[in-house]
Amino acid sequence: MSNKTADTKVLTAHVPLSLAEKIDQMAARLERSRGWIVKQALNNWVELQEERYRLTLEALSDVDAGNVVDHQVIENWVRGLGEPEDEARHR
Repeated sequence: MSNKTADTKVLTAHVPLSLAEKIDQMAARLERSRGWIVKQALNNWVELQEERYRLTLEALSDVDAGNVVDHQVIENWVRGLGEPEDEARHR
């Protein structure tokens, strides 16, 4: 007999009442369980955080490799935005 919970873990969290009510409303609207809604939300949040971490490591690697733009160059570019010669140059 297979045990469906063998590769899962129960997590408990205290959430604001307003959030719990929204979850209940979504569960009713989607005809899903509260647990399903929470799993979806948590999975999406974890994926977002993993992607953010990956992008941070990628950015730090670029910095280590010297793939950066000098701050003064950016400031000069920003100051030049909206100037007529800048608009003509980028058409």
